[in-house]
Amino acid sequence: MKKSIIILSIFFLVTACKGKKYLKSFVKYDETIVVKQQQNHQNSRMKFKLFQSKVLDMNEVYKPFNEELATFTEQDFQTLKPLILEQDIPSLQKSVKDGKLSYEKLTLFYLYRIRKFESDSTLSLNSIIALNPNVLKEAKEKDKQKKDVSKFSIYGMPILLKDNINTKEMATTAGAIALQRNFTKNNAFIVEKLIENGALILGKVNLSEWAYFFCSGCPLGYSAIGGQTLNPYGRGEFETGGSSAGSGVTVAANFAVAAVGTETSGSITSPSSLNSVVGLKPTIGVLSRTGIVPISSTLDTPGPMTKNVIDNAILMNAMRGFDKNDAASMKLDEDYLKNGFQNTFQGKRVGVLQPLLSDSIYGATIDKLKNAGVEIIEITPPQIAFDGFITLLNIDMKHDLPTYLANNADKLLDIKNVKSVVEFNKKDTLLRAPYGQQLFEGIVKDTTTLEQLEVIKANLKSEGEKFLASLTSQNLDVILSINNYHSGVAAVAKHPTLTVPMGYKKSGEPISLTFIGVPFSERKLLEIGFAFEQLTKARKTPKNYQ
Repeated sequence: MKKSIIILSIFFLVTACKGKKYLKSFVKYDETIVVKQQQNHQNSRMKFKLFQSKVLDMNEVYKPFNEELATFTEQDFQTLKPLILEQDIPSLQKSVKDGKLSYEKLTLFYLYRIRKFESDSTLSLNSIIALNPNVLKEAKEKDKQKKDVSKFSIYGMPILLKDNINTKEMATTAGAIALQRNFTKNNAFIVEKLIENGALILGKVNLSEWAYFFCSGCPLGYSAIGGQTLNPYGRGEFETGGSSAGSGVTVAANFAVAAVGTETSGSITSPSSLNSVVGLKPTIGVLSRTGIVPISSTLDTPGPMTKNVIDNAILMNAMRGFDKNDAASMKLDEDYLKNGFQNTFQGKRVGVLQPLLSDSIYGATIDKLKNAGVEIIEITPPQIAFDGFITLLNIDMKHDLPTYLANNADKLLDIKNVKSVVEFNKKDTLLRAPYGQQLFEGIVKDTTTLEQLEVIKANLKSEGEKFLASLTSQNLDVILSINNYHSGVAAVAKHPTLTVPMGYKKSGEPISLTFIGVPFSERKLLEIGFAFEQLTKARKTPKNYQ
C-alpha cells in the first residue's frame, strides 16, 4: 500500500512538473576572480571593489510575476522579439492596434527579458532595483480600456524610472541603504503625469548612489542598493556613465520601452552617450522636480532617455505640466511632437567647437552634416572659470535634501539631513560606503552662506553664458559637442542638451553627438536631432543583448 502511494505521488509530481515551465532563479555567484581581474583596468574608476549588490535579492523582485512567467516560454519570447526589440512607440502601438501584440504581452516580454539576462552571471548588468508588483494587472486593464490610442501615445508603454524618483508601489532609495525603507505616500509629479497619460511604470533602475554626489572618484553606476551597473556594450570594459546609469543601460539593452533619468550636470547626457541612446536634459522648469531626491534645486531636472528621438519627444509630452509645488516650474504649452518632425537640415546654422575637430568621429560627422546642407560655423570658445561649482552643489544639497526628507519621504525614516546620512554610513562603511563618502563629508564641512551662494550662482551662470554666447551672437540653431564634454557649461547656463548616438570607437565604445541650444529650445533640438538620427542611423543593439 505504502509503495503504491509513493508511486502515485511520484507520478503526480512528474505530471505537475510537466505542466509547469521552469522558472529561472537568480543565484549570486563568486565574483572573487572577476573583481581581481578588474584591478588591471587602466581607468581607476573601473577598478571595482564589487559587482553584485549585497542587499538586493532579485528573486524577491521577480516573485510577484512567478505565476505569469511560469507560462511564458522562451518560444513566446522569441516570437514576440521582432515586434518589440528596438521598435519605436509608433510601431509598438501599431502592432497593438493590428492585434499582433497586447500591452500585457509587451510587459511580459520585458519582465521575461529582464529576468533572462539579469539572472545570468555572464550577462547581468545589475541594472534593476525594483519592479512594480502591479504592472501586469495594470497592463491587462490597459488592454481592456484601450479605444482609439494614438500611435504617438505613451499609453500602455512600460517605462523604467531612475530610483531617485518617488513611486507609491516601490521604495525610492537613491541607491542608498539609508533610504532602503523610503516608502513614499505619493508619486513624483512626473510619475503622476505618466500615469495620467496611460504609461505603465515597470520598475526602478540602478544609479550612481545619491546621483553621483556621494563619493569621490568612485565607479560610475555604483550604489550600495543595486551594486555595480555594467555597460552592455562592454561589461566591465566601458563605463556606464552616470548618474542615470541604470536608465541608460536598460534602454540600451531593451529592458523597457524607455526610461526616465535625472541630471544636475551630465547625469543624463553621460549615460545616454556611453550606452548609445537618446537623452534630453531639458531647461530647468520645463519638467517638475517634486518628489525627486535632490542634489541642487538650482540645476536638477528629470529627462527622457530613449532608443530614438521620436520616443524621446513622446516621453517629454507625457511628463510635462505646471507644478505649483516646484518654484522653478513654468507654464508652457509646447508640444514636442506636434505635426511630426521635418527630416531636413534646410536653413540650419550649426556651431562646431574647433578644439573637438581632432576627434576623428566628430570630424567625420561634421563632414556628413556639411554634405547634407548644414551651414557649419567653427567656434573657438573662450576660457571660462568654474569656481564654486562644488560649493553650489554642497549648499544646495545641504538645504534641499532636508526639505525632500521632510515633505516627500517616508516619515518613519531616521535620516533627516546630510550629516545624519554620514553618521548612519559610518556604522558599517564596508556595506554602506565601500568607496567612502567624501563628497557628503564635504557638504557637512562647507560653511558657505546663502548670500555667498547667490554670488557663486550668478558668476557661474555668467561664465556658462559666455561660453555659449555664439548661439545668439552668430544666430546659431545649436552648438555641437561630444558626449557630456560640455554638460557642466550647459547646466550652469541653464541651456538644454540633447545627445544622439554618433557611432562607435574602434574599441566598440559608443560615442554620441550632443546638441546644445538656447533655453526652452527643446523642440528645435529634437527636430535637428531627428534629422541627424535619420541621416546617420548610428545606433546598434549591443551584440550580446539582441
